[in-house]
Amino acid sequence: MSRRGKRGLIVLILVLGVGAASAMVLTALKQNMSLFFSPSQVVAGEAPVQHVFRVGGLVEEGSVERSGEDLTVRFALTDGGAVVPVTYTGILPDLFREGQGIVARGRLQDDGLFVAEEVLAKHDENYMPPEVAEALIKQGGANLTNPHSK
Repeated sequence: MSRRGKRGLIVLILVLGVGAASAMVLTALKQNMSLFFSPSQVVAGEAPVQHVFRVGGLVEEGSVERSGEDLTVRFALTDGGAVVPVTYTGILPDLFREGQGIVARGRLQDDGLFVAEEVLAKHDENYMPPEVAEALIKQGGANLTNPHSK
């Protein structure tokens, strides 16, 4: 094989290697990506079914139901325009309560129930996650004077 042929083969191997590495990185990023949706977007069918994503809003008043047998809690999450039923099994944050802004990460089931793997509550009375504040403002379901202040 000539010198030029060897260089061509090396370049080809390098291009294939970089392409394979790029494909693996993109696949890993896609699997770990967790998009945010508001309850209105979930109800409208914009959120993927059986894929992990985040949903945020306010815990609807009177919707929290605790199981007497285990740590399962059912509640409804709203942005003022739509309501998504959520179930979570585990210990909730101390700040979790009705009317509280939260973000839940989990999967939407075929029946419309969101099964949360993690529930995060805002950490003080003034802060609200930006995604939740924007969704609430868009739906007109909240009176937020400064949703991004800490």
